[in-house]
Parts: sequence; C-alpha cells; structure tokens
Amino acid sequence: MAVTTPIDRSELEFNHGSFDADAFAAVALSSPQALTAVIDHTLLGPAVTRAQVETLCHEALRYRFASILVHPASVSISVGLLSGSGIPVGVALGFPFGASLVSTLRHEAATLCRLGARQFEMVVPLGQLKSGNHHAVHNAIHAVAPLVHHRGAILKVILETSMLTMQEKLLAAEIAIQAGADFIKTSTGFLGSGATAADIALLRGVAGARCGVCASGGIQSLAQVKAFLEAGANRIATDSSVSILGELGAE
Repeated sequence: MAVTTPIDRSELEFNHGSFDADAFAAVALSSPQALTAVIDHTLLGPAVTRAQVETLCHEALRYRFASILVHPASVSISVGLLSGSGIPVGVALGFPFGASLVSTLRHEAATLCRLGARQFEMVVPLGQLKSGNHHAVHNAIHAVAPLVHHRGAILKVILETSMLTMQEKLLAAEIAIQAGADFIKTSTGFLGSGATAADIALLRGVAGARCGVCASGGIQSLAQVKAFLEAGANRIATDSSVSILGELGAE
C-alpha cells in the first residue's frame, strides 16, 4: 500500500534550539511514513522528459515526500501537478558547477518564485571559493537568500564537499550559513564522489543548530540513509527514494 497514513511530523521539524542526531534518526527511521518526511525526491538528469516529471510528482503524491527537486524547466508542470498537495517544488540554480553570474541567479530565482517554486538549491561558486575570494562567495549566496526568503521560500547551498579540502569545507559551510542558507548540502551528485558520513558530521559540527544539513550524492540504500541521519543530516536528497522506502517496508 502507499504511504498515505498521516503522521505527526512535529518530531521531524528542525529545532533551531538544539539538534540530537541520534534522536532525530530514530524517529525518521521508525516507519516509511516518517522517513518520507525527510526525503527530497529528486530528478536532475541531463535529459529529463515530461513523462519522468509526471512520474516524479505522482510518486511524491503517493508517498508524501518532503519535497521534489527539479530543473528550472520542469517547475511549471511540477507546480501544476502538486497543486494543493502541500508538497513544495524545489529547483536547482547554477547547477551543477556554481558558475552562473549573480545577476542570472537573482533573475532566475525571482522568476521561479513567481512560477511557484518554494525551495531553492544553489551550488556554491566553486571557482571563487578555490580562488580564496570568500567575499564573492558570500555575496553570491546573499544575493539569493533574502530574495527567496521574502517570497516564503528556503535556500539550500550545495558545497560539493568531495571537491574541497578540509579547510575549504569549513569555510564554505560557515560562509553559506552567514550568508543566509537554510540548509548546507554535501553534493550535486554529478561531480566527485558524493556524500560521506564524515562530511555530514563535519557540516553538522559547523552548523550546530543554526541551519539544516542535507546529505546528497550517490545515496541508494537505507543503510546509507541511516548512516547519514546518525551523522547529523536532517534531510536526504536522492533519486532512489522509492526503492529506499521499499527497504523499510513501504509498498
């Protein structure tokens, strides 16, 4: 049967006063219904079809995922298909290289807000970070964060941790939080090796209870989800959502 039973998701709400990874993981893994509340159901391949978008949205409606994540070109159809469901449509900006002009990011974010997107994911400007231009990194993120917040949306900043040194991970996480990120996220899933439990623990150490931490990149099993939640993630982004739920007993 589909995961349609209503649950009390208050225990899975991110509490900015404190964060207990073990307790959060225990609740999130307690049932398929609870796990869906922390999964972003993603579709970000290079040749996405309308039929794939429709399937993504139907799966989101069936299982009640926390959100879906699509390319800008798929936002309008996704918003239409999920209208009235309460499931937010997320969209990737500057994806996957983080090399867009700031003016482009702002224009695209404003347009997509008007189309109904309510979660935004931008890739940290990797070139600027690697060049040591931390002011430019902050400015790029801060150019988007207030804009989407003003329209009732949230911003996740993808750090692409597998391509960063330890120092760069620490700096990027802190800059993103200071610039207004609601979540810091490990990976696009298209560069490097994806999420690791060690990187999740590192990001949670920087974030504390100031923002969320999202594990993304190469997540295909319940065992990985468990490891990442226990390391400190409070959101999981994957295109293997349905099969992972199947491991937990969802039909």
